[in-house]
Amino acid sequence: MLRYIVKRILITIPVLLGVTFIIFAMMFFTPGDPAQLMLGDFATQEEVIALRAEMGLDDPFFTQYFRYLKGLFRGDLGTSFTNGLPVLTEIQNRLPVTIKLSVFCMIFAMLIGIPFGILSAVRQYSFLDNIAMVLALLGISMPNFWLALILILFFSVSLGLLPASGLYGALYYIMPVISISAVSIATITRMTRSSMLEVIRQDYIRTARAKGKSETSIIFKHALKNALIPIITVIGIQFASALSGAVVNEQIFAIPGLGKLMVDAIKARNYPIIRGGVLVIAFMFSFLNLFIDLLYAFVDPRIRSLYARRREHKTSLTETEKEAPNNA
Repeated sequence: MLRYIVKRILITIPVLLGVTFIIFAMMFFTPGDPAQLMLGDFATQEEVIALRAEMGLDDPFFTQYFRYLKGLFRGDLGTSFTNGLPVLTEIQNRLPVTIKLSVFCMIFAMLIGIPFGILSAVRQYSFLDNIAMVLALLGISMPNFWLALILILFFSVSLGLLPASGLYGALYYIMPVISISAVSIATITRMTRSSMLEVIRQDYIRTARAKGKSETSIIFKHALKNALIPIITVIGIQFASALSGAVVNEQIFAIPGLGKLMVDAIKARNYPIIRGGVLVIAFMFSFLNLFIDLLYAFVDPRIRSLYARRREHKTSLTETEKEAPNNA
């Protein structure tokens, strides 16, 4: 298992390097002059040229890229064009807000999606199942930014029940969490239902019922445990989607997170902030995928035994190769 973790981490390195190259190239060839934006419309051409030279924006593409990589390996993500603060400091100030919001979204999605999926599977084709599937279809069909605007219009503008912007208390989380997690709830519900339907039709479930075990024990102790692998996969993907969905929704609800920081940076052509934010999100995606793979082995003993058999097979092959010269 340790060898597998190290291997996955080593694979992540070229992935992150590829991400840095792609985002650097996109920012380099995107129209717009950060120096002009920083100085304003009334700056002279000489002032713009001097600032571009000072910021190193006149250097060739690969010169700028390798200079960025050199700083990256030292833990330096660059300096913000707008306020002169280190990018790492800006991200450290904003990232906890985005992670906290995303965690709340996934907890809410799991608390709603998994029970609804189980009930739909146990009572297949019932009225409850039909209602759950219709709501799931609506949840998948609605863009989260559109739902966010509808929630603001209804609960803030019309009823005045919930605050429309900021993040200063529990009430401020309600609409962002609902709008971001709607797609996740629908997806988890559908996957839980599908996975549970496949499991509860297995022979060992019929055997457990024949032995007189309670339906609650059968569903939660036997069926759900064996149906968790695809559900965990979907939860991991949806957590990553919640991180990306926060980019737009933080702007709508004026939440001071990483998403709003990146959107503001895009408007200001603040390339270091954009590159740093994308790199951090890519790293979180890679770490999340690794965590999900490790969680598989914890949930399903068959995966652990598979790793053990592979290790034993490699050990036996090594011992055979060592004995072969002696036999010859």
